[in-house]
Amino acid sequence: MLEHRHSLKGSRTAVALLVALIMVATLPGSASSKKKAPAPAPAKMDLSRFVWPKAPAITRIKFLDFFSAEKRDSTNQKKKSGWMDRMAGVSAENDKRTRPHFELLTPFGLAVDSKGLLYVADSKVGAIFIFNPETHDVQLLKHGVDAQFSSVFGLAIDDNDQLLVTDGNLHHVLVFDPNHKLRVRFGEGILEEPSGIAIDTENRFIYVADTGLDQIVVFDADSFKPLRTIGTAGKQHTLTTPGDFSKPTNVAVDQDGNLYVSDTMNNRVEIFDADGKFIRTFGKNGDGPGDFQRPKGIAVDVDGHIWVADAMLCQLKVFTADGQLLMAMGGFGLLPGQFQAVVGLTIDKNNRVFTTEQLPGRVQMFRYITNAEAQVEYDRRKAEVEFKRQQEKTSGGANSPAAAPGANAPQQNSGVKPAAQKQAPPAAPNSPPQ
Repeated sequence: MLEHRHSLKGSRTAVALLVALIMVATLPGSASSKKKAPAPAPAKMDLSRFVWPKAPAITRIKFLDFFSAEKRDSTNQKKKSGWMDRMAGVSAENDKRTRPHFELLTPFGLAVDSKGLLYVADSKVGAIFIFNPETHDVQLLKHGVDAQFSSVFGLAIDDNDQLLVTDGNLHHVLVFDPNHKLRVRFGEGILEEPSGIAIDTENRFIYVADTGLDQIVVFDADSFKPLRTIGTAGKQHTLTTPGDFSKPTNVAVDQDGNLYVSDTMNNRVEIFDADGKFIRTFGKNGDGPGDFQRPKGIAVDVDGHIWVADAMLCQLKVFTADGQLLMAMGGFGLLPGQFQAVVGLTIDKNNRVFTTEQLPGRVQMFRYITNAEAQVEYDRRKAEVEFKRQQEKTSGGANSPAAAPGANAPQQNSGVKPAAQKQAPPAAPNSPPQ
């Protein structure tokens, strides 16, 4: 009897424990019912560290931003279909009222107008993207709406904010007024495969690089009538003589009216004066510091440096007007300052540098630090070193007059450099900017 009571008591205890465990497991605050803590937000990339050359050298190029598509409309996001939509056979996925989202696919030519708006030609999309670099707002000039586009490549904007667009398949150049209305077209019957385009606003020339003709065709900037050609046509991209071309892709003009041509298949840059007279060339095929492998984009900055975008090397190179390499940046990748098939290049009046890449379909924006700006920084560092040197001399003379004459000399076996040397300006540059 006693054993039976103990057994009954043990059974009741076990049942009570089981019920308690079940209740604890189902309580709202139990560990099993707690919601998972939200994952920590990914660390934001510090874009300020993307500068060239790297510290302690004086910065000459800064990464600013990139552009690739329209901003998505938050009021037009996909919504969950209700039962009435499903009954009617309509869903968020197939609702044709949803506004399409345009993004860059194969961007090429670039131009910037007087308001700072960035224009990007994309032949695969069949449109000209107009980005506001400050707000990322986008407008589009579309094929079949604003004009007939087939293969848009080069862009240029004149001093009246007229937009010029080359179309390789339609063999002409389109001209849009400042309100983006098609005004006129020219070049039909003359151009074969127009690509890059540049305007000499002083001498009133329009230069069009024609990859089919292997020539630069020159038009009057006011009447759009042909004036002359540079280079020899009809040799099927075989000419390597100075002054001739093999698939010239892009053109640029400097402040003196000199013309710069990226002679793509010859892997060089050729330079001509405003009369079309050959001046010089630089570059060769290779992967060395100043070599090229398919140079395409080309631009000239306010200091007269020549910038070249190399599509195969995935690099941006900066040269003096004589062809001396100053700096190269890039490499294959997706990080800021890396490139994948970089083809387009332009520099605006605010010293912003824009590049287009074919593979990721994006535009990168950089800021060029001018010679004058770099000189200010150089002078500041030099003055700082001089000030610290004078301070050391003064403090050394007050505390130890006998040691003052040799204060700047290194002590043997000390392993410590003089203070003035430790505070010296960075190794690059050691002289004022070029």
